Amino acid sequence: MNLIYNSEQYSVVEFGADRDLEALRFGGYEIVDKGCKREIFIAGVLAQSFRRDVTQLIASEPTMEEVDEFLGSYESLMSQPVLLH
Repeated sequence: MNLIYNSEQYSVVEFGADRDLEALRFGGYEIVDKGCKREIFIAGVLAQSFRRDVTQLIASEPTMEEVDEFLGSYESLMSQPVLLH
């Protein structure tokens, strides 16, 4: 696992691909909304889409606010409460 983004509002951890675990066959991402204390783990097709969108976002050299805004688009999916982070 690799912390790939960390701001006051969000953190993103990338989990490498693990062919022995179906959930991580293509890798995955944990996105944490620190303010709301919620998180989501995305894998599979959604993780591939996230990786593609992040690659495009980074190419535009975004500000931290723009990255946070992008991550905010995943807030509606964040239903898991953060208990120990």
